[in-house]
Amino acid sequence: MSTPQHCPGFEQFKNLKSFTCNCPNCGEPKEIFSDEFGKIQKCDKCGKEIDFTQCTLEGSA
Repeated sequence: MSTPQHCPGFEQFKNLKSFTCNCPNCGEPKEIFSDEFGKIQKCDKCGKEIDFTQCTLEGSA
């Protein structure tokens, strides 16, 4: 028996990118992944909706 090199389902998620945006209401950072852009995102701290299209790229590695 051989050990798999990746977890099941790895292929469908290997190209995801993560993005962080600060809530415009309270400043709390919120991270989402590239497959979540079509979904409504709410701040975990204050509950207000965050429009990720209004976010700016602060820096990248």
